[in-house]
Amino acid sequence: MIVAYVFAALAALLIGGIKVMREYERAVILRLGRIVAHRGPGLIYVIPGVERMLRIDMRTITMDVPSQDVITRDNVSVKVNAVLYFRVVDPNRAVIEVENYLYATSQLAQTTLRSVCGQAELDHLLAERDDVNQKIQTILDEQTGPWGIKVVAVEVKHIDLPQEMQRAMARQAEAERERRAKVISAEGEFQASTRLAEAAARMAVEPISMQLRFLQTLSEIATEHTSTVVIPVPIDLLTPLLEATQRKQAAGPRS
Repeated sequence: MIVAYVFAALAALLIGGIKVMREYERAVILRLGRIVAHRGPGLIYVIPGVERMLRIDMRTITMDVPSQDVITRDNVSVKVNAVLYFRVVDPNRAVIEVENYLYATSQLAQTTLRSVCGQAELDHLLAERDDVNQKIQTILDEQTGPWGIKVVAVEVKHIDLPQEMQRAMARQAEAERERRAKVISAEGEFQASTRLAEAAARMAVEPISMQLRFLQTLSEIATEHTSTVVIPVPIDLLTPLLEATQRKQAAGPRS
């Protein structure tokens, strides 16, 4: 009877060594304290009492980097938070090279975020966010490489500015818009004056064009307005007509 119990216990112990690893999991095996080649995915066997198994997730991990108080290069106090994407590429090194790779990566991301943002000016931090993200990713990737971790991407999510800085930037943006409006208005006036000068020069060469323009204006006034409009007609406009009439009358008797 005792033998049966012993065999049953041994069978249960041996069966307990059968493990199933998912496609995205790897088993880090410690055999009598020494690490051996990792196993999985699929069905694996861990020798009971001799080997110890640690499950490592190989999927990309999304980690939120808490908001950090940062003083920029131009002495502006801001709060910056980010999101970090990384994954384990070498499960054995992620176990033996660092005690807790998740905690270590989180702490390193926080300090790197403060360091990189503190070296940049506020305008650069706001306008060149992709450059800041790239710098943080490069530094983290170099630091976590020995741990068997690959940093996929880093994205700065939000930059919280003080209220007085927000008001100052709003005034600056308003002043910039007013400056652009004045420049556009001045450019329009310059172009209009240039065109008017060209038109005046052309009319000076061709006086008849002035008369045609005057007649066109009278026609537009008559079309658009029903009230009576009295316009003094300059004698210069009638001079060509009078001269033509005189020449015609003078030519009539000679014929």
